[in-house]
Amino acid sequence: MAIVETRKLTKEFDGDVKVVKDIDIRTEDGEFLVLLGPSGCGKTTLLRMIGGLEHPTSGQILIGDRVVNHLPPRARQIAMVFQSYALYPHMSVRNNIAFPLKAAKVDKVEQQRKIAWAAGILGIDGLLERKPRQLSGGQRQRVALARALVREPNVFLLDEPLSNLDAQRRASARDELQLFQREIGTTTIYVTHDQVEAMGLGHRIAVIDSGRIRQIGTPREIYEEPADTYVATFLGSPPMNLVPRGDDLVGFRPENFHLAPEGGNDSSSSLDFQLTSIREEYLGSEKLVYGEVEGIRAVARMAANAALPAPEGGTITLSVDQADLRIFDRESGLRRQSSLATIATAAGS
Repeated sequence: MAIVETRKLTKEFDGDVKVVKDIDIRTEDGEFLVLLGPSGCGKTTLLRMIGGLEHPTSGQILIGDRVVNHLPPRARQIAMVFQSYALYPHMSVRNNIAFPLKAAKVDKVEQQRKIAWAAGILGIDGLLERKPRQLSGGQRQRVALARALVREPNVFLLDEPLSNLDAQRRASARDELQLFQREIGTTTIYVTHDQVEAMGLGHRIAVIDSGRIRQIGTPREIYEEPADTYVATFLGSPPMNLVPRGDDLVGFRPENFHLAPEGGNDSSSSLDFQLTSIREEYLGSEKLVYGEVEGIRAVARMAANAALPAPEGGTITLSVDQADLRIFDRESGLRRQSSLATIATAAGS
């Protein structure tokens, strides 16, 4: 295991196009860190620089307190798994897993010991004589992980390894991947654009936008205490509601809405909003109510059996507890560390 750190890491293409901009990251030993962001934000380029497949324009990369900028991938004690598993179709699962061991001239007896160990951890010991074409997508993913695992790396780098699977298999593979990482305890950096994957897998999440890190924190911190409006609206489905108030934006999650008592809410600990309902979306255990608050699109998440006091197209009064409100600067988008009194004043003005 090892700590991975980047210091002011920057990557330019064609001399002036910065795709990674002064990124500072430091993992914990054995941590599962997720790099989350939309396509083109620089997360894969960052991962490839850590792996030695791209050379940084400036800055440093450290693995285990050793600067590795000058080292090729094979000397960094890392293992990489990509979106395409790149298994050799003419080789059996056993030989695919053994390939890096043969390249490193590992003794044949040791090769078989490591193959059995990795296959046992990943539950593919009954598939060793099959060819990749005889495997499901999830099984191929586990073979790719086993091939990386036998190298006993200090760091795993995973670039959207589940993106080729359908939704049901992705959920199953996500569970397997999380259990696998917890069992081996190897520092893992995982790239995805899928917030569900990020929230479910990561000890911490680094949200990346246009080559810069917007926020690093635990899934709960990122979701409940977003650093700016980008993070607030990127995380969450539906995203956080934002209502303008003077120089500020008042933010609250769809699940923070609750029906106000008849006649409104006179409690000083919550604030009322008038939502003009446009439509409802039934999702089984819950429903989403889409509408507008003061001309701004807003969404409320409610119990499926919640009875609304007005039909679609009508206006309903919804309350949000002050503790669930977040205030952002309207110009910069940055979060304000406001007191409840300040929030009440801003939201009520």
